[in-house]
Amino acid sequence: MHTNHSKLKTGVGLRSPHLDQFLNSSPNNVSWVEVVAENYMEHEDHFQGVSIANLEQVRSHLPVILHGVSLSIASTDPIKASHMKRLKNLIDRIQPEWVSDHLCWTGVDGENLHDLLPLPFTREAIFHVVDRIKQVQDYLGQRILIENISSYLEFTESEITEWEFLKEVAERSDCHILLDVNNVYVNSINHGFDAQDYLEALSQDRIQQIHIAGHVERNGVLIDTHSTNVRKEVWDLYRESVRLFGPIPAMIERDADIPEWEELEKEVEMISRITTEESHEAEKVAARI
Repeated sequence: MHTNHSKLKTGVGLRSPHLDQFLNSSPNNVSWVEVVAENYMEHEDHFQGVSIANLEQVRSHLPVILHGVSLSIASTDPIKASHMKRLKNLIDRIQPEWVSDHLCWTGVDGENLHDLLPLPFTREAIFHVVDRIKQVQDYLGQRILIENISSYLEFTESEITEWEFLKEVAERSDCHILLDVNNVYVNSINHGFDAQDYLEALSQDRIQQIHIAGHVERNGVLIDTHSTNVRKEVWDLYRESVRLFGPIPAMIERDADIPEWEELEKEVEMISRITTEESHEAEKVAARI
């Protein structure tokens, strides 16, 4: 079963502290959840008992999206056949709305560095990444979403901007974009560009999902941590994304210092509030034309 994507409004990254809220029903203000794919994939040719059973129970009444963290789409290592097989088996079992991963590399020479690492924005890198995304999509039999990452350094070899790179990769590979507005804001401050330019350069028809999260400042650098409440500047950028792209399915990511559900729910409700406000404003503008 696949849900009409227009009905996938406000979501949340489902983490174990909040599992009980979602096992048999779901909060009224959440219409879908996203889970980290690797947490539920097969281990030594069998699924992880209680974990996969819980996910199936959630999936029985709520749409689920699978979000990967170790596809390493930009690495020069061959795409791992074992990883792809395990991901495909999980897709077949859970029937998610869609699948995503990051525009990055996570290791090389067989080493997993357990981080989302940036790449130079060059034509050579575009062709390399596009070819690998096509391989993944052909194997899975569906389009995937790629997410823009936060970064803390720039490459002197880069030939184009980050947003030009992301846009061209998506168009050439015919994949979709998971737009992380927190990462856009973090990078805009760390690397000195205008976040508005980033958003305005992207194609509306490529963006299928939005992530919103918190960050911290350390020694003058913004770090994407998913450990704090969303900052006002990020909410403002999300509001701008709604103005530009309309009500794209959006969610809160929280991976550390996870609060009680009642606190996190306030941020989930903020997504709905901003989307509703901007939709009403768009209707007013359309009525005046």
